Amino acid sequence: MTLCFRDLLERPGDPLQLEVLTGDLGLDQPIPDDEVASPGLALAGFASRFSPRRLHVLGETEITYLDSLDPDERLTRLEAFFAFDLSCLFVTKAQTVPDELIALAKERHVPVFRTALKTAEFYRRIKPIVEEAFAPRTTVHGSMADVYGVGLLFMGTSGIGKSECVLDLVERGHRLVADDVVMITRRGNDILIAQGHELARHHMEIRGIGLVDIPTLFGVRAVRQQKRIEVVVQLEPWDTAREMDRTGLSREETTILDVTLPKVIVPLNPGKNLTVLSEVVAMMHLLRFSGVDVAAAFNERLIRRLQDKRGIQEYLQEDYE
Repeated sequence: MTLCFRDLLERPGDPLQLEVLTGDLGLDQPIPDDEVASPGLALAGFASRFSPRRLHVLGETEITYLDSLDPDERLTRLEAFFAFDLSCLFVTKAQTVPDELIALAKERHVPVFRTALKTAEFYRRIKPIVEEAFAPRTTVHGSMADVYGVGLLFMGTSGIGKSECVLDLVERGHRLVADDVVMITRRGNDILIAQGHELARHHMEIRGIGLVDIPTLFGVRAVRQQKRIEVVVQLEPWDTAREMDRTGLSREETTILDVTLPKVIVPLNPGKNLTVLSEVVAMMHLLRFSGVDVAAAFNERLIRRLQDKRGIQEYLQEDYE
């Protein structure tokens, strides 16, 4: 997703409270980097680690430093600063900006914004905006549902029953996130957020019926705008030749956008209650998250029983009375 400087001015609710000091200059340029930083050391002359593509914020410290310089020294510092290919400047706390800075910014086509927000608050508000714009994204074919608060991503070949399963989950009180086209965004290092396409969001295509408007049919509580993906449920046709895990000791995993997720493979045959199985998958995930591993606990009990039995047999073998 491309984010331009003009987009920052037109965000709903005006969260950044921006005022443009350089007119329309450079507002339609795409924002080149998602890093927000203070250029204080570069203004002071130390620029060996300076990255001009970042979004640079001039807080009270930087403006006070510039005001403390005599006019000639201030101009020299600013000329050296603007010699870099700067992307933009933000001035916080509604501070008065030196005339030399505005003149050089217009000369170098660098947009300058001013906000009434305090520096820390401005950082807190702008970081999620630019991080979302630069976040890695992908689109997968599947269905996404919120089941007991657990995000289940259903995947499988076309026509295998993903949509019908999620529709049944919605009828049982769970929530639809997306159907058919699932748009995935990575937040941070290990969080994947799924949502539907804005045109088809919260509509489902059911073969033989057509398009179903879930909020209209089941109410607004039956849908979610987005949800974190926590488990991938892979639906596959029943294959008697394939060995399936029957204890849960071996865990399948899959990777989306370099994030590893647990995967549950569910083989399908006539009469299988996929909806209940999906609810159990969600509840088992909640149990593991709380530290309860049923398969591991059962395996430990079995091993202890075998060890105790072997100990009794060895005792009887050594009993010569």
